[in-house]
Amino acid sequence: MERVCFLLHVRPERLEEYKERHRAVWPEMQQALRETGWSNYSLFLRPDGLLVGYLETENFERAKAEMAKREVNERWQREMVPFFIQPSGNLPDRALLCLEEVFHLESEPGSPSREEP
Repeated sequence: MERVCFLLHVRPERLEEYKERHRAVWPEMQQALRETGWSNYSLFLRPDGLLVGYLETENFERAKAEMAKREVNERWQREMVPFFIQPSGNLPDRALLCLEEVFHLESEPGSPSREEP
């Protein structure tokens, strides 16, 4: 299982609207995420707009590729573009800055350590 953490930056003037949108994520978007292998998915937002995402998946590249094929994802990403500061001009899901995992505490002593990439 891969644990993935990524960063994006929400425009400070759009923070409240961004939070409101995520209180009502479309059911079909949630279903697409589940079907394509995004689990234990959370977003955390700092007051200055730094957005930290976390998820677990069997294969992140495959999960992203499968989401990219979904029409609902294309609609969602296009609606989210105005919320983000993105110098690259990409859709938000194509501008994720993934972070390297440097430590993970297993939930129980003796659990197998994470596999190296």
